[in-house]
Amino acid sequence: MKMSGGRRQGGKLFMVTAAFLTATGQLFWKWGHHNLFYMGAGFLCYGAGAFFMLQSYAREQLSVAYPLLCLSYVFALIYGELLLGEGLTWGKASAVLLIGTGVTLTSYER
Repeated sequence: MKMSGGRRQGGKLFMVTAAFLTATGQLFWKWGHHNLFYMGAGFLCYGAGAFFMLQSYAREQLSVAYPLLCLSYVFALIYGELLLGEGLTWGKASAVLLIGTGVTLTSYER
């Protein structure tokens, strides 16, 4: 099935949004361990992420869209550093760079 370029770009944007919402939902779950408000917010973010993921799959090839979900690792690393006080090491930064390179290579089309 052939899709137009704009429709496909929308699919990639939907998956990046899904990755962001998934990581955000997990951050809220971390905070919500003893707080039901954050737990509920986490479920809402995670559910919205699933919605955007489904929209992405409807608009983009699976082999292009699915690797973009790995961007949730990047968002989680940023959340860990900025909001949870977890240290950012060279190993973690290198891993994120490798993930980004892999996502770029698998999502790039000629």
